[in-house]
Amino acid sequence: MIILNFFQGFLASIGRSTLSLLASIGRLTIFTGATLSHTVRGPFYFREMALQLLRIGYFSLPVVGLTTLFTGGALALQIYAGGARFNAESVVPSIVAIGMVRELGPVLAGLMVAGRVASAIAAELGTMRVTEQIDALTTLSTNPMKYLVVPRVVAATLVMPLLVLIGNVIGVMGGYLVGVARLGFNSATYIQNTIDFLVIDDVTSGLVKAAVFGFILGLMGCYHGFYSGRGAQGVGQATTNAVVSASILILSVNYLLTELLFPA
Repeated sequence: MIILNFFQGFLASIGRSTLSLLASIGRLTIFTGATLSHTVRGPFYFREMALQLLRIGYFSLPVVGLTTLFTGGALALQIYAGGARFNAESVVPSIVAIGMVRELGPVLAGLMVAGRVASAIAAELGTMRVTEQIDALTTLSTNPMKYLVVPRVVAATLVMPLLVLIGNVIGVMGGYLVGVARLGFNSATYIQNTIDFLVIDDVTSGLVKAAVFGFILGLMGCYHGFYSGRGAQGVGQATTNAVVSASILILSVNYLLTELLFPA
């Protein structure tokens, strides 16, 4: 009897977790569909969108710039150390450029902006939920999805490619500085190798990834903030969930996009 009760409790816990997961997926799917629907239908709050472009884009530049600069430099050192084992030190410029533009630039920028922006959006909307400001918007005949969610998601989607483009340039420059100053590369040769091996598809693939990552981090911040629990603990949990879910989705979607854009 004890074993039977334990087994039933175990199955019940699995069932509850499965149903909770399916409910969350369903709610997120409905939220995503509603966001996309409101994106193409007025009214449009351009002033709010411009404000979000400034908050998400301009104020994220230092974080993205520093991250890609030091990553490009460290990548150059690691590739040089690995290439030296096979007398292939000359591949440093091309691999740094391709690695930054295709993968590291979009992913690192996405993760850093997710940590900065998704958490801020979730905390802001969560606080509005706790203080009933979202309910007040509905009372004032203002759709919260259009006024709060759409400007943030659209702004994140639009500004991320620009952030990644700037981050790519800074990351390649970081590899260049380390290659020339630390590893002894000729400046003109390093730049020429970078230009020769970098093609337009590498750049466009990174920008496509950046737009998708921007949509993900904006959506996750709005979703978890919009459905935040009550009280300070609920807001804190929503902030944590926004960053974690955005980061996991960015990494998993990055693999899917890489398979799609660069099939083996």
